[in-house]
Amino acid sequence: MILKALYDYYNQSDKVAPVGKEFKDIAILIVITQDGDFVRFEDTRNSEGNSKKYLVSKSWGRVGTTPQPFHFWDNFSYVMGISIANQKIKNDKLDDDVRKKLEKEILKNNKNHRAFVDYVNRMSKLHPDDLNVKAVSLFYDKNDDKLLELLSESIIWKRPNNLLGTNLSFLIDGEKEIIASKGVVLDFVENSIPNKGNSICLVTGEKCSPVLTFTKIRLGKYNDTKLISFQKNCGFESYGKTQGNNAPISEDAEFKCSTALKKMLEYNSLNKYNIGNRTYVFWTSSQTNKSKIIENSIYSFFCFSHDEDPDRDIFKLKTALESIYNGRPLLNTEGWFYILAIYPSNKARISVSYWAEIPMEIFVSRMLSHFLDMEVGSGNENCNYMGLYSILKAVSFEGQIFGDKSNLPPNLPDSVVKSIFEGLPYPQTLFSSCIRRIRAESSDKDKSPVHITRAAIIKAYLNRLKNNEKKIEKMLDKENNNQGYLCGRLFAVLDKIQEEANNQHSIRERYMNSASSTPAAVFSTILNLSNHHAENLKNDGRKIYFEKLKQEIISKIDAEGFKPQLDLQDQGRFFIGFYHQRQDFFTKNEEKNEE
Repeated sequence: MILKALYDYYNQSDKVAPVGKEFKDIAILIVITQDGDFVRFEDTRNSEGNSKKYLVSKSWGRVGTTPQPFHFWDNFSYVMGISIANQKIKNDKLDDDVRKKLEKEILKNNKNHRAFVDYVNRMSKLHPDDLNVKAVSLFYDKNDDKLLELLSESIIWKRPNNLLGTNLSFLIDGEKEIIASKGVVLDFVENSIPNKGNSICLVTGEKCSPVLTFTKIRLGKYNDTKLISFQKNCGFESYGKTQGNNAPISEDAEFKCSTALKKMLEYNSLNKYNIGNRTYVFWTSSQTNKSKIIENSIYSFFCFSHDEDPDRDIFKLKTALESIYNGRPLLNTEGWFYILAIYPSNKARISVSYWAEIPMEIFVSRMLSHFLDMEVGSGNENCNYMGLYSILKAVSFEGQIFGDKSNLPPNLPDSVVKSIFEGLPYPQTLFSSCIRRIRAESSDKDKSPVHITRAAIIKAYLNRLKNNEKKIEKMLDKENNNQGYLCGRLFAVLDKIQEEANNQHSIRERYMNSASSTPAAVFSTILNLSNHHAENLKNDGRKIYFEKLKQEIISKIDAEGFKPQLDLQDQGRFFIGFYHQRQDFFTKNEEKNEE
């Protein structure tokens, strides 16, 4: 189903390369005249090192030792006949084994380059009337013996290690379109894809001659991973079939599937997002306006877009979903929402860690349920719709959730995504990680460990559990008599008294962890401390207010007194009670200021 969804995406999209072509990063352009004279090297890379993309003939997997040049574009080894080996071999301190390997690499470069030049000359003879092809052929006639000299004199040679791993093509001086992208030159390559054979394509159901290898996909730091592969002579073959014959896919279907996936994995694509070593790719099957609104907005659910207001785009997404869902009900025929989580299991293979295809109506409903479950009271009503980035950052050490520095449990992102998109209970790992981070930061003097995102995680996790406990409300719930919730409220009152009396939070810094797990052991101590703090309050009205509030909460504590121990779920209720009571103080202050 993954391949069929990608195949359909290609057929409905107008942003992907035509059959037989692809958008390729071309970093260096060799600018020449119509007569083949060299003019200059032109660097297309931006300040971030990203190359400009051009529509060129599709590359193919190079098999064996025979050089296979691409159509008027390729890497430095083919176009220039050089690589890193040409630079390293100049070192006089190399040992004999290393030097032999470098010499072998240089011989390979020369062989590749000769194949590329022969290909250009052959195309020039086949199409003698085309001035573009003739110009490239004349360029090699005039400059083939001094290519390295021309390159070394150019300013782009200052970064050879970054340079030699890129692709090159040719540009006629004064023109904007490179030779490899010109329609007439592209037509010189046979792009028709045979579709006849004895196998049945798994994607289209038609007879085909299956491809042997799947197109290479750039994923993370690897350039040649594959979504589908069968390694030879390693037990992955059956009935005498080899490679792609084990799961036949026509060349046409393979091209469309790989092109669609590569398009969504491009730099700056709004159809993918990376967390840890996972790459999430998402798209819709429909091209209706409603579906496109969701596809264009869902990126904001995964990412952190604005430093000043990180939830601004999430609020926009929620508003868009509500406007769709509250209008004419979405039907299954309106399309599906797809999400695919992949990661490189090694440098050659892609692993799929999560895949879901959800009818659009159900998807919208589940997203709104997530926003509702995560909604807690805050000062800004537009800033309490939790996206995946905010959720994972809240439970990670120092907010490290990207790449090799990620300290999240390996399967946590997939588990959270699955809970949201399939309407399941949130993972216990998310809840326990949240409690652990609160405990670790409880002694921090500069910030409260129970902020809005962590409170939302606790509320959402507990409310989706199937038990007899009262559901946690968005704001302070004075009818909630859970002992953990009451202890959290009382602790917030004691913390607030100390804050107003002494402008300190030593009770929170020293006793929050023990109060949330073993309340009977510490509450008598902190209640006595709070009495001393209350004596320092300058306003008698505040003394009376806090005393009444304390007695109101204590009156609901069990007759046996504070519990000796709270389980993990009630510890979560402790922290949400603490958060709710703190927010209630702020709300009352705002109302007082308004009056």
